[in-house]
Amino acid sequence: MKNKLPSIPPIPAVLFAIISVQSGAAIAKTLFPILGASATASLRIGISALILLAVYKPNLFHITAKQWKIVIPYGLSLGAMNLVFYMAIERIPIGLAVTLEFFGPLLVAVLGSKRILDYLWVALAATGIALIAPWTNSKIDILGVVFALIAGGLWAGYIILGGKISKIMNGGQAVATGMLFASLLIIPFGIAGKGLLLLTPTYLYMGIALALLSSAIPFTLEMKALGQLPARTFSILMSLEPAAAAICGLLFLSERLNTNEIIALCCVVIASAGSTITSKRTAELKDDEKLKNPIQ
Repeated sequence: MKNKLPSIPPIPAVLFAIISVQSGAAIAKTLFPILGASATASLRIGISALILLAVYKPNLFHITAKQWKIVIPYGLSLGAMNLVFYMAIERIPIGLAVTLEFFGPLLVAVLGSKRILDYLWVALAATGIALIAPWTNSKIDILGVVFALIAGGLWAGYIILGGKISKIMNGGQAVATGMLFASLLIIPFGIAGKGLLLLTPTYLYMGIALALLSSAIPFTLEMKALGQLPARTFSILMSLEPAAAAICGLLFLSERLNTNEIIALCCVVIASAGSTITSKRTAELKDDEKLKNPIQ
């Protein structure tokens, strides 16, 4: 009989995935002074691509034209998102970068909504972001804020494309193929920045740890949890990302947030969780209405 890995309950699995991703971001930031953000992103995405390609073994010759049209931009958005996010945390604390970045998924969550409450969630998140805007704190790097917001926009695109590709392609193979194109986008930036020329065995091992923590481990845990948890519960748990980022930034990098920044983080977490709850509730009510009025 084959040995089985110990089973992790779904909620702890999601929490471990969140901690894993943010711990990986902290490791990445320690490499920035030596390799730079672009080379570190290249290392992470490149090794992650090799791991996922080895695990899922996608047959690139069997991918249809319809799948290529989505999986390529999906991978490019994934790569661009990671590169720009690393450029953001190179300049501002991880907790702030993730807080700003979360505005993208929040907009996706309420996109097309006609409920006033959903707009209030966006307003709450916007209020939080205003509290950490450069004009309220001269110590915050403006370019870092811009990069974090761009990363949020790319994250929104990644979510939309991910939803489309998941309907026409196996999840593991889609991510592995997408990661391949993400690496093709990012690695030239790492080479141009000459950071990859400074690679040593020690930094390579750190890159492998970064790839495992930021991609392979959380992806596996999240896939396991998604198969056992309601989508709403999963989304609410993911709303804890900014808080986890702030804690990891404090523990590993001694990045302390001031009062305004902590309030901003709380606003975004509450807005994200709230929009998830109300949007799911709206969908449930619509389904109930269809059941009551099947002719519509």
